[in-house]
Amino acid sequence: MNLRPLLSCCLLVFMMSACTQNQPVATKATNEKKSETAADVKPLVNRVLTQAEQDALTPDQVITMLKEGNQRFVAGTLTERDHSKQVRESSLGQYPKAIILSCVDSRIPVEDVFDRGIGDIFVARVAGNFENTDILGSMEFACNLSGAKLVFVLGHEHCGAIQGAIDGAKLGNITAMLTNIKPAIDHFKDYDGDKTSQNVKFVEMVTKQNVLGTIDRIRINSPVLKEMEAKGEVKIIGGIYNMDSGKVTFLEK
Repeated sequence: MNLRPLLSCCLLVFMMSACTQNQPVATKATNEKKSETAADVKPLVNRVLTQAEQDALTPDQVITMLKEGNQRFVAGTLTERDHSKQVRESSLGQYPKAIILSCVDSRIPVEDVFDRGIGDIFVARVAGNFENTDILGSMEFACNLSGAKLVFVLGHEHCGAIQGAIDGAKLGNITAMLTNIKPAIDHFKDYDGDKTSQNVKFVEMVTKQNVLGTIDRIRINSPVLKEMEAKGEVKIIGGIYNMDSGKVTFLEK
């Protein structure tokens, strides 16, 4: 059997296949911008604050920074950061601007919400964003010992802890935890509407009051922070996070 014609045919097919693989893939347009790869993106180094810079800050300046950071978060223009460099820069000390008390809700990435990086803020989290002895002590550490200029209580829409407290949910340690939100509910004892989690308006009212009540109790239960606020060294304010837009509405008395 003569195999030469068969071998010639196979060789021709192989050569055509190789040529096809080496052809550049056609693009939709010659001026189409190439997509950036991870190597192309240059992270910006938002330098970790020094003690001198922290000392020079005022509470109002920190509030402005948080407002501007939240605007970037809502707009989708978060600052790119070299986190590895920030880790190294902050390894021997920290000089944060604020301490933020937030709910544990996983949909609220606190640092991103205010466009803050490593070493920028202290964050305390508990379901329902209420204060207790441990959190008050953490706030006093943040402000009195570590120089933070702002205490910020961050509530949010559609909070499961608020809804559970309104409906009297009972389960393990959750039962005791939710009693911390009860003062915000009792604030509206004369409210004539439906006092259940199905009433969106009532949930919103309790959510806001829970933030305001927490702020009041921080002042009452922490003479340290109350005195610092009286001297203008810190401010104690709050806000409500919008779950649809990411916008924080600031509550300042």
